[in-house]
Amino acid sequence: MGLALGGGFARGLAHIGVLKVLQANRIPIDALAGTSAGAVAAAALACGRPLDESMEHARGMRWSSVGRWTIPSLGFATNQRMERMLTAMLGCTRFEDLKIPLAVVAADISTGETVIFRSGDLIQPIRASCSVPGLFVPVEIEGRMLVDGAIVSNVPVGALRDFGVDVKVAISLGAGERPRRPKNLFQVVGNAFQIAEAQAEDRWRRQCDLVIEPDVAAFDWDDFEHFSELVRAGEVAARRSLPALRGLLEGVRSQKTGEQGGVRRQE
Repeated sequence: MGLALGGGFARGLAHIGVLKVLQANRIPIDALAGTSAGAVAAAALACGRPLDESMEHARGMRWSSVGRWTIPSLGFATNQRMERMLTAMLGCTRFEDLKIPLAVVAADISTGETVIFRSGDLIQPIRASCSVPGLFVPVEIEGRMLVDGAIVSNVPVGALRDFGVDVKVAISLGAGERPRRPKNLFQVVGNAFQIAEAQAEDRWRRQCDLVIEPDVAAFDWDDFEHFSELVRAGEVAARRSLPALRGLLEGVRSQKTGEQGGVRRQE
């Protein structure tokens, strides 16, 4: 099974709740793809660190954990502080060190291209995937100016394609939700991503077999202080999806068993 984790800034804390339930129920995850906050959560799981440890890092996360205001040029802030946080949270710094294959999605702000990382340095691609355009300064990697992958693939189901998984499951945070009147810069940016995601929603939904959708509509994009409630929303959504997920996995197992049996009879 491949799992694609969507973006959502603070709402991404709901991913932790989903992953907790999947782990507790021994749901096998063969590959991961993540955009923005989803890239952080996916990397934490892929590194093999206990989720409880990752939760402790995430519990204290605030704007100051990732951002530092700067003189406006290509952004109002830099997210360079993420490097230290990610290194401490993940315990590994290269894709090759991961226990589960991972794809991290970013966007080239100069060309509009989708950029997918699957090897080499892990920290800078995650930073790039979380660099909200206009808010954070783009992250330059190999000559490309990269920003938040949500502008090209907020729920990166397509990035699972090269992993050859039989079942593709997406975790979406706020898809289909109507934007609300913003009260601050974070909410303006959040609404912009929400509108963009709505335009691409049909496309990524057609590519996956199941969508897990935590109810995070009551939380703003900068609501880091609502850690427990966001994690709980993820847990509730994952438990609700377990019967359908188990059915999908059992169907794939049965199909493979039948195909193998057929080959043996022919021999």
